[in-house]
Amino acid sequence: MDNLNEERNERNDRNEWNKPVSARLPEEDAELEHRDLPTNAARTDDEEKRLVHHIHEKVTEIAANIERTQIADYVTLMNKPRKLIFANLIAGISRGVGLGLGITVFAGTILYALKALGALNLPIIGTYIADLVEYVQFQLEGRRFY
Repeated sequence: MDNLNEERNERNDRNEWNKPVSARLPEEDAELEHRDLPTNAARTDDEEKRLVHHIHEKVTEIAANIERTQIADYVTLMNKPRKLIFANLIAGISRGVGLGLGITVFAGTILYALKALGALNLPIIGTYIADLVEYVQFQLEGRRFY
């Protein structure tokens, strides 16, 4: 027990809280304001109230962080594997349908633009675009060979 007290006293001696104010730099004072309160054997009522208030603020901050990350919802989901599988199945189906619709709209827009460019009869690009549009139309009709 005496060894523990000696180690604690040595740590307190090295602790910056025990330095006289004149020995500290101004930058150190700013850092010390945000550190935890010192652990002394004899505390006044005011120090204990400040310590309790400090602990209350930290616990409130931790609770807010946990609530913000929605860890309770995650734990609930991990405890119900069927719900997790169902949610992932619905998400996968939605992504697949969305991808299919998106590619269709994008390809239709590109084909429309290519047809408009082909109608302009540009010297080199016009024949290339016309061939490309014709090839796509063959594919859409179900004919495989050009």
